[in-house]
Amino acid sequence: MNHNDEARRLAVSRLSRKRAYRHQVTNYCGVNAILIGVWALTGFGFFWPIYPIFGWGIALVIQGWKLTHPHRHSFTEEEINKEMENH
Repeated sequence: MNHNDEARRLAVSRLSRKRAYRHQVTNYCGVNAILIGVWALTGFGFFWPIYPIFGWGIALVIQGWKLTHPHRHSFTEEEINKEMENH
């Protein structure tokens, strides 16, 4: 595999992760809007939708951080070569 093929593969991988993230954010908004609607229709008692909003929201923030800071998860050529030599 040459350099251009590898660069293309990495670009497609990043685009796929970004698309999946956008879908997850859309689902998050839709599902939580429904939950808030159910909460409102049942009398505006204790705001229980805060639990899925908060929990799922934290997961999305972490995933978004990883998407916007990919250098923290990539490896140098030196690290890759060293690992290949050890195995």
